Amino acid sequence: SGGDLGTLKKSGLAALYVDRLRSLKNIYRGVEHEDEMVELFNHCIYDLSSKAPSIDTPLHGFLPFAHIDHLHPDAAIAIAAAKDGKKITEELFGGTIGWVEWKKPGFELGLSLKKCLDENPGIRGIMLGSHGLFTWGDTAYESYLNTLDVIEICSEYLNENYGKKGPVFGGQKIESATEENRKKQAAALAPVLRGLCSSKQHMIGHFTDDARVLEFINSNDLSRLAPMGTSCPDHFLRTKISPLVLDLASDADLTDVAALKEKLTPAFEAYRQMYTDYYEACKHDNSPAIRDTNPVVIIYPGIGMFTFSKDKQTARVAAEFYTNAINVMKGAEAISEYTSLPHQEAFNIEYWLLEEAKLQRMPKPKPLTGKIALITGSAGGIGKAIAKKFVAEGGVVILNDMNAERLAEAGEEFKKLYGKDAYSTVTLDVTNSADIANAFNAAALAFGGIDIVINNAGLSISKTIADHSEKDWDLLYDVLVKGQFFVTQAATATMQKQNIGGDIINIVSKNALVSGPNNAGYGSAKAAQLHLSRLNAAELGADGIRVNVVNPDAVISDSNIWAGGWAEGRAKAYGITVAELPAYYAKRTLLNQIILPDDIANACFAFVGGLLSKSTGQMLNVDGGVAMAFAR
Repeated sequence: SGGDLGTLKKSGLAALYVDRLRSLKNIYRGVEHEDEMVELFNHCIYDLSSKAPSIDTPLHGFLPFAHIDHLHPDAAIAIAAAKDGKKITEELFGGTIGWVEWKKPGFELGLSLKKCLDENPGIRGIMLGSHGLFTWGDTAYESYLNTLDVIEICSEYLNENYGKKGPVFGGQKIESATEENRKKQAAALAPVLRGLCSSKQHMIGHFTDDARVLEFINSNDLSRLAPMGTSCPDHFLRTKISPLVLDLASDADLTDVAALKEKLTPAFEAYRQMYTDYYEACKHDNSPAIRDTNPVVIIYPGIGMFTFSKDKQTARVAAEFYTNAINVMKGAEAISEYTSLPHQEAFNIEYWLLEEAKLQRMPKPKPLTGKIALITGSAGGIGKAIAKKFVAEGGVVILNDMNAERLAEAGEEFKKLYGKDAYSTVTLDVTNSADIANAFNAAALAFGGIDIVINNAGLSISKTIADHSEKDWDLLYDVLVKGQFFVTQAATATMQKQNIGGDIINIVSKNALVSGPNNAGYGSAKAAQLHLSRLNAAELGADGIRVNVVNPDAVISDSNIWAGGWAEGRAKAYGITVAELPAYYAKRTLLNQIILPDDIANACFAFVGGLLSKSTGQMLNVDGGVAMAFAR
């Protein structure tokens, strides 16, 4: 259960003796005891390496067909969730599709399916009230064709009825903002929402403004339907009982963050109280403790829908499932009246002990789960190594680079390694203020905001005082000093909107501490970066934003810093060849070690991974031990 058919292997299947499974009916003690049957499924397994059987096992196993499909198509659930769903099903399919009233998944529902089939021999499927569809066939292909045909009949019926009772969702109440303004408002609002949703733990966001969502959130019926919640358990397990609808004009001025928070905070407090009341009213003596009371789905009429959860995939899936719920409400309202599950039934699924056990079996969060990082210059070298480390530790990253081709290659690499939800990409020149603003807007739209910024973008120029040009000097200071400052400025604005702290790490250099020949421009710019870091740490501590420094030295592998004559310049200054540089740099360290991008990535993780959460304004040298660079 819950597996991905695209990656499913034999080890992901549960293989049981069907006769043993069906014999469990002889010892079933009734609905009050149905949860105890789940453990007994394990006694029916014939392949001991199989996955644990799903709670849906009896739903399939009690039916006599070789191939069975259990799906949650929007068109079918729209009928299943309609007030007159049973009558509509009988009329639409002429008695060839059975009907079973809502029951939570489990042994009892399996018995009900078998009873429905026994009482209606010859039917081609069964509609589950408020839930979904069961169809079957003697072969996989026959079952597939049967399933498609049933879904198409449901879909055609809905399409024939849209608009007959009146405008869809009662007609449009407000107009959507233009696409440009929707993105602008969403990017401005997302960090504020993320901060409010992260009162218990850091959340990752997702934003969607597709046509189906806009039709619903801009409608007259939004205020009636949204509080009702969803019907299908697969939906509300991911979306919570109902969304939070913002009372905020689509063209509202979102620049006054204090005023915006003053307006939104009471809405969040009311939602948390609503969820607490729901829990208290429905809980049982043995119910699990109340979970996070913040909303998962947040609706901004005229703009779009935000979802927040523990990671990007879960947030994205929540948005997809609420979009499914919108489709269900639209269809049910077109043919009858939409009905959601009663709160008690919803609670019994959400806080089901078997569901809680499933949650407890999930892998524990990694150190950077829920964290969003932007590493400048992350399409290669040190930046890419840091991005990989952060994703491996549970975070998500915004990959960026000036070079679009290099960035695209990095994006493809991350997609293959980590999947589409682990990263986003944006072109970024740290000397361009518009690029910087766009990068942080992209982070807000992709993930909801930012937690970690690594100022890593850089270049190097090694020249004598006589050979240094004004152009060289300005380029070094524009990229290294101004770039660091203005990226930090933009990061600070987002972090202050969220009000959940943050980390800024500046990748500086041993050259900030050590004087060397032919290095006036680069060395002085690095020294400026170092002291700027201290100044920023002193100013931002009150906001819970920590600013620290990692000083690499001689990171030769996959680094652009050695391009543009820098390697030749350093080799000349030391009286050696370029080929001799790696050994030269290793020998001059106390540990006689070559420094790699992964070493810098590990140092950055040390600062942001939690163990050094009370350190700011600090400097960590990763240079193999260069005595001249010891802090004094």
